[in-house]
Amino acid sequence: MRPYPERMTSSAPTGMQQLLEVIARLRGEGGCPWDQKQTPRSMAPMLLEEAYEAVDALRSGDAESASEELGDVLINIAMIAQMFAEAGGRGFDAIAAAAADKLVRRHPHVFADLGANAQHEAFEGWEQRKRVERQAQGRPAGALDGVPAAMASLLRAYRIGQKAAKVGFDWPDRRGPREKIDEELRELDAAAANNDAAAMRDELGDVLFSVCNLARHLGVEPETALRGTVDKFASRFRLMEQELGPALDRHTLVELEASWQRAKQKLAGEGPKSGGEPSAD
Repeated sequence: MRPYPERMTSSAPTGMQQLLEVIARLRGEGGCPWDQKQTPRSMAPMLLEEAYEAVDALRSGDAESASEELGDVLINIAMIAQMFAEAGGRGFDAIAAAAADKLVRRHPHVFADLGANAQHEAFEGWEQRKRVERQAQGRPAGALDGVPAAMASLLRAYRIGQKAAKVGFDWPDRRGPREKIDEELRELDAAAANNDAAAMRDELGDVLFSVCNLARHLGVEPETALRGTVDKFASRFRLMEQELGPALDRHTLVELEASWQRAKQKLAGEGPKSGGEPSAD
């Protein structure tokens, strides 16, 4: 097996060492009362929020902003690792070492010269080794296991569909999920006609899941697609507010629609921003 690259040695502390020392100071005696009060559970939503902010920065194409947001994610990770170490568990270095070991195990085509002729072969090998590891640890290792329940629902639906498809439970082409959308829309219409709140919720969920399956067959990641559309809607809406003023409710629907069309034409003339997602109608 190919060895790791040799670690660089230096008498000066690394940036990671500095961060860990600062966090230990904040959590230690005479540190920050807020930081001392936090727990891994209380940090979970903050980690998620910082991750979303990092995603926004990465999508913007602003490297400086992205670097800062990634630093905020790293602060949260290091803080949680410090809490584990204080409780006698794995600290940051042990967590990082275990992560490195995992990468080596799951990339034998790189570190053990097994070879992988294409991206899909590398991914299939990763998934297979992941299942074997989960079984060895006594953790659930079914086809759908490993998709976090806390993941954004649209992305989770997409990943669940991918995993089901891996074992052959899928339509042969895009016509299947496209027809399924029509079927689910008819069932949603029937539920709405009966004003059945529970049925409407269930059928709407079926529609959204079917759309995610179509996205998968089209090769479009739905979370990214929807984010782009929401961003586009927000940009047009802000232009309406600039033109008509913040009190949009004082205008008629005809006036609002006319302003919307002007905003749409203006943004279309500007073209896509550098580093952003491609726009779609």
